[in-house]
Amino acid sequence: MESSMNLLHDAGIQATRWLQEHFHGSQDLFLFISFAADLRNAFFVLFPIWFHSNESVGIKLVWVAVIGDWLNLVFKWILFGERPYWWVHETDYYSNASAPEIQQFPLTCETGPGSPSGHAMGAAGVYYVMVMALLSAAMGKKQLKTLKYWVLWTVLWMGFWAVQVCVCLSRVFIAAHFPHQVIAGVISGMAVAKTFQHIGCIYHASLRRYVGITFFLFSFALGFYLLLRAVGVDLLWTLEKAQKWCKHPEWVHIDTTPFASLLRNLGILFGLGLALNSHMYLESCRGKQGQRLPFRLGCAAASLLILHLFDAFKLPSHMQLLFYVLSFCKSAAVPLATVGLVPYCISQLLATGDKKAA
Repeated sequence: MESSMNLLHDAGIQATRWLQEHFHGSQDLFLFISFAADLRNAFFVLFPIWFHSNESVGIKLVWVAVIGDWLNLVFKWILFGERPYWWVHETDYYSNASAPEIQQFPLTCETGPGSPSGHAMGAAGVYYVMVMALLSAAMGKKQLKTLKYWVLWTVLWMGFWAVQVCVCLSRVFIAAHFPHQVIAGVISGMAVAKTFQHIGCIYHASLRRYVGITFFLFSFALGFYLLLRAVGVDLLWTLEKAQKWCKHPEWVHIDTTPFASLLRNLGILFGLGLALNSHMYLESCRGKQGQRLPFRLGCAAASLLILHLFDAFKLPSHMQLLFYVLSFCKSAAVPLATVGLVPYCISQLLATGDKKAA
């Protein structure tokens, strides 16, 4: 088994080396793709746009992203996947020859296990939701598949796979993942998104259900971590490797640790539950103003602006526990602002203007 994995890892190292040698001039493009494929952009950019265009799609996008990333965390803890940038230094596979030289970049030194790729899994799940939403809209209420529909179907799926290939190549190029890890990520992400195509209860979930699911996801992950630790398995073994083999210590970020991503995603889910069950949402998005296109466009634009400013606020990272708590709170504020606060404020401004005009 170990020899087979060594062969697989070596093939991945050779792929990374080949990409870095032949596409060295494209490193800025690959870094941008890895940055854009981060789930944070799905929450801060895609979610506001989709929620104020089609609420059900926005809600599904959050559920797919959160549950997908939670499953990704569990898979990583089970599979113990290596990452190229540290494996190439620690393996004895190259004992009779010098190990291949591979470059590192600012986004290389992630601290969690490598399999499956979270970026690939997240991008596959989120973009699958968007493609299916656009195709559903193209069919209309009569669910007719005309020639225009099939042309759109071809364009969207070609675009989908182009995005997945770019994300996979970028993760391999920066030596953050092996090829088999990104392929596993794409398959897993599509499977999660496909599953949520058949789950309708998420659109009318109560606050109690959101709180219960958030608590269950956190408790399961923490319990699994403590259980394995009790039997001598350290699930944070990768943090030491990242700190040891990353060429620049400042490239090792606490927000890439497993618990940081867990609390960030659970904060998003909890915040969405609070927002959808708030009076601000009911009075704005569910009121008369919520049916108007200018109101929806205004909410989307204002949400994007506010979230951009909010994202610029960096959390203190010198204390891990404080960072985790603040990360949860910051994430919860994203859907609260997008779904509740911003629409409510805009609806109140419009209502005041209508009263003055009357």
